[in-house]
Amino acid sequence: MKPFRTLLVLSTLCLSAAAQAAPAPPATGAAEEAKAIVAELAACGTRHSMSSWSDPKWGIGCGRDAVARRLGEIAAKSGGRLKVIVDKYETSGPRTGNVPVPMENVYAVLAGTDPARGKTAFVLSGHLDSRASDVMDSKSDAPGADDDASGVAVSILSAKAMAARAEGFPATLIFAAVAGEEQGLLGARRMKEWLAAQGYEVGGMITNDIVGATNGSKDRRPRVFSEGGPDGVESPGREMARRLEELAGRDRVRLIFRRDRFGRGGDHLPFVEAGLPAIRFTEPLENYDHQHQDVRVEKGVQYGDLIQFMDFPFLAEVAALNQLILGELAAAPAPPKSAVLTGAVTPSAKITIEAADDAARKGFEILQRETTETRWKVLRTVDRPGEAVLENTSTDNEFCAVRSVGRNGRRSLAVPCTPPPPPPPAGALPPKPGL
Repeated sequence: MKPFRTLLVLSTLCLSAAAQAAPAPPATGAAEEAKAIVAELAACGTRHSMSSWSDPKWGIGCGRDAVARRLGEIAAKSGGRLKVIVDKYETSGPRTGNVPVPMENVYAVLAGTDPARGKTAFVLSGHLDSRASDVMDSKSDAPGADDDASGVAVSILSAKAMAARAEGFPATLIFAAVAGEEQGLLGARRMKEWLAAQGYEVGGMITNDIVGATNGSKDRRPRVFSEGGPDGVESPGREMARRLEELAGRDRVRLIFRRDRFGRGGDHLPFVEAGLPAIRFTEPLENYDHQHQDVRVEKGVQYGDLIQFMDFPFLAEVAALNQLILGELAAAPAPPKSAVLTGAVTPSAKITIEAADDAARKGFEILQRETTETRWKVLRTVDRPGEAVLENTSTDNEFCAVRSVGRNGRRSLAVPCTPPPPPPPAGALPPKPGL
């Protein structure tokens, strides 16, 4: 498609990207269902990754069975659109004694309806395993109600809600419960490999880890952690977090511009490290008496990750927020391939948008923010790829980005504008064919 030129005048700063219909609240009965899921998982005693995979009443195999059964019941009502897969593998690491051990992940795959988008997968995950005070202790009680039966409940609730939408989603949705998180993010690393082996491109990934309690916090918003990327400012995950806040509003989510909590890590990190869009949901205020602790009473204090400390209306809200952002992105057109910013030392900035043809796309929004701000504003829209000119605008004074807008009104993740690659040094030889 031939480039075009569109004059963009900054005085046309217009629509706020957050000016949308209010998102739906949690589904009726979601809090009660979340409680039932967490209670069933906690009743397995422990779900340590190196506990029994075969005992139906005690150990991680008990938890796997509960998750697979619930997802199977959802799949049975989906008309064949939702498929449940138990992924068995061997893995090792320092927290397995560097000895290969068996593990299993559970995936529920809701295939995309658009052949062009169906190999783009949006992944929602919680970790199936739990732990006691000693990370290698696979025998003691470790009910893991909040860490992380809560995140698994979000996966199951979201699979149920999103598989019930008769129209489906153009892209594929995957609802996961992975093992080995406490042993070094082993299940998430395996899931990333599995996705690649199945030919999926990850359009976005969310881990829900410790999302079931508020612990008396007056601020009931879940925290959403996003990595800043190599420059500390931009990353695909950061754009995912921003889009969530636009959809939900600042009164429902609290963006934390950090990779994760200090000294901690979660299952989004293998995806972050690969440069993929990935974020982490976590409750607003953690109580460490109820994390990574043997179940006990000591000096009148109850320790342990027990169901009595949970806040199930809050957990249902977290599930609704997951469904909000994943539903938006899975129904949106693909993001632009690139947005290249030029026009240095000229009176006008220029943005060249590269994107494949897409009949579902209505056009693009060009976004802008001051270098000292964190949130985008919409400058205006353009209807096709090519070159757009921001007249009387310096390339130095603002950050800019571009995102796709579907005919259905759904918006993709934003792609920050970047300068063109530097030219090769004078006298450099051209690259050899095939390199």
